[in-house]
Amino acid sequence: MRAYAASDEETLRVRRYLNDWAGEGLLSDARYQAMEQEAECGLRRTNGFLRLVLFVFTMISASAAAWLFFVTFFQGQLAGNSREQGIFLLVIAALVYAGAEVCVSGARLYRHGIEEALAVLSVLFLCAGLLGVLGRDFTSQGSSASLVPAAGAIVSFWIYRRFGFLYAFVAAMIFVAFLPQYGTASHTGQRLILAIIYTAGLATVALVRTAHRFDYLDEEYSLVEALLWLGLYLTFNLRLSSLSLLADLGNQPSASTAESAGAFYWTTYALIWCLPAVLLWRALRMKDRWLLGLGMVIALLTLITNKAYLRWPIHPWDPMFLGVLLAGVAIVVRRWLAKGPSGVRGGFTARRLSGRDKEWMSNLSSVSSVVSPGPAAGPAEPSFGGGSSGGGGASSNF
Repeated sequence: MRAYAASDEETLRVRRYLNDWAGEGLLSDARYQAMEQEAECGLRRTNGFLRLVLFVFTMISASAAAWLFFVTFFQGQLAGNSREQGIFLLVIAALVYAGAEVCVSGARLYRHGIEEALAVLSVLFLCAGLLGVLGRDFTSQGSSASLVPAAGAIVSFWIYRRFGFLYAFVAAMIFVAFLPQYGTASHTGQRLILAIIYTAGLATVALVRTAHRFDYLDEEYSLVEALLWLGLYLTFNLRLSSLSLLADLGNQPSASTAESAGAFYWTTYALIWCLPAVLLWRALRMKDRWLLGLGMVIALLTLITNKAYLRWPIHPWDPMFLGVLLAGVAIVVRRWLAKGPSGVRGGFTARRLSGRDKEWMSNLSSVSSVVSPGPAAGPAEPSFGGGSSGGGGASSNF
């Protein structure tokens, strides 16, 4: 099913580790070069900036080519006929996806931007084509209306499984989030259906991941599991997913809504406290940094939305107390880890071990230096030097 050979992706994983070890000074230059030659990979890659440029350029070029083809050959015949235009877009979607397959199988592109743009365009053209074919049926609440998000979810998930693009999995999750509204008009029922889908995905990933704990798929499944946990949390956090928190900031939280009056509301309140604890327990048990980071993030989100959930007044000084609390917890945890044998407790340490951490910090420093303004320049001191000597005894420094 995967477009790339497992040996190639495993080699790329080894090369990433080599770069980390070399960045930490654990390998000499000669040893690093020798090991790098043994980890040669035939996939064609590029840096992040050029990858983004090629992605945008391919998106624009392919879209313009499809539009030019339509205007040149079919504008007169298909003008005003949305169904035929939809069929045309479906054909273009198939051709664009075939182009992505050719780029991977023929040109051996890997995260190169070109094949990614073609894969993304195939989903966009597919959805646009289905909208054109369905026409007025899309506005109904029947099975025809659910065809677009269902097809988008299936194709996005296929692209993730085929090429390993994690953002395609995110797109599949977003498409899935629109499906429950076509099955029931109850907001509670929609959230329950979506929670069941995400929970089933979590169970599947946890089961499949056990067979890949020490290969290149482990980190990918870690990210997929983190995304599913995040989707499940956002499904249950009514204040956050409904964006009512933004309206409550600085005001008295709204007291009476149909969704916040019953047992389901308070059940979700209990769940948004339980989910971070369960996720942190799983992250510590598996020593998974992605799950650990997400667990801390959703715990922070729970603290932020707690007062809105309880309909307590939100004050301007609340962020200050939250910042002091987080800083205190971070200091205590760091000192507790540092006092362990060799600065390690249970396999965890506060020291930076990976070269990628340094790269992240370097990138953040670069971004902060661009965003933050420079120091304000003081008033310039007047200088009268450099003039020509004049009459009356005036010097050149006057």
